[in-house]
Amino acid sequence: MRDLDDFLAECDRAPRINEMTGFFAATAAGKSGMPIRRPVADARLLPSDDLLRDLVGLHANRQGFFDQHYHGSIPYRLEEECRMAHAVLNYARQRGAPLSLYSLGTAEGTMARTLSEFSGGQILSLSCSPNPENYKCFMAYGEPPHAEFFIGPFHWLTKDALGSDRRLAKFAPGFDLILEDTTFQMYSPNRSKQIEFVAQHLKDGGIFVFVEKFRAADENDYMRREQQKDYGFKSRYFPQDEIERKKTAVLNTMFNNEVTLEEMSRAVSAHFRHCEMTWNSGNFCSLAASNSKENLSLYLSQMAAPAIPHEYVYEISLDRKLSDGIAARI
Repeated sequence: MRDLDDFLAECDRAPRINEMTGFFAATAAGKSGMPIRRPVADARLLPSDDLLRDLVGLHANRQGFFDQHYHGSIPYRLEEECRMAHAVLNYARQRGAPLSLYSLGTAEGTMARTLSEFSGGQILSLSCSPNPENYKCFMAYGEPPHAEFFIGPFHWLTKDALGSDRRLAKFAPGFDLILEDTTFQMYSPNRSKQIEFVAQHLKDGGIFVFVEKFRAADENDYMRREQQKDYGFKSRYFPQDEIERKKTAVLNTMFNNEVTLEEMSRAVSAHFRHCEMTWNSGNFCSLAASNSKENLSLYLSQMAAPAIPHEYVYEISLDRKLSDGIAARI
């Protein structure tokens, strides 16, 4: 119990809900950090698929302010989000039963809301964010069917909080899939405790997906990838002074809470028997973990090829970098 209290206190001190609050609130409200043009998924990189095309279209129509900032900041993250949404939708259909999705800290929860709406209730979703500005964007197109939103940081969402809230009680049995999207790195480098806390909401055999920015083994590699991101991609959407301002306001602080892939491997393997890398973009990677090899394999089998130019892909093999059976798919 003391360990939990210490962890919750650590989260309460986190930059995300303290010194960085102003940045996230202003960006979520569309008052700053807006790209000079709206990011649009590059259809040339995605497979020609009618279901995916319709899903991408609805996703584009449901984006709020923060998502526009986010997708203009990370190379080809928008295409990856659409690829993942397509895989989740197909995974739910293959299972033949309603799927519950928890998307924590993902701003206005565009992907979760889109999946719930698009699937007609086959996917029940919960999104969370500390910013009420994100909730306003979540509600901008009317109250979404089969999708809920919790206003608060992820560590406020306990089992008791789920069970005592009439709207959220349906999620009390747990989630089939949880997505952590660049959230933990805004709080602390304590991945093992962060994963342990959130995994309490995962059903047996459920899948935990992590999208994070990782430190590189060689700091020079990290900086080269950052320069590629900033000058090769991000400059399409933001003026240089805005890019530099964000480095000062957010990225330098966030760096202190990033971990290496090796450290992430140890944290993940303490809770899950199986894990695979599904995407890499510069210093960003996505991992999918589960204690059910069957469920993880079924989910991965629904994923199209990564929609990203090869020059942004560096982590092509995890075998050399990670232990505990984590292998790469790209």
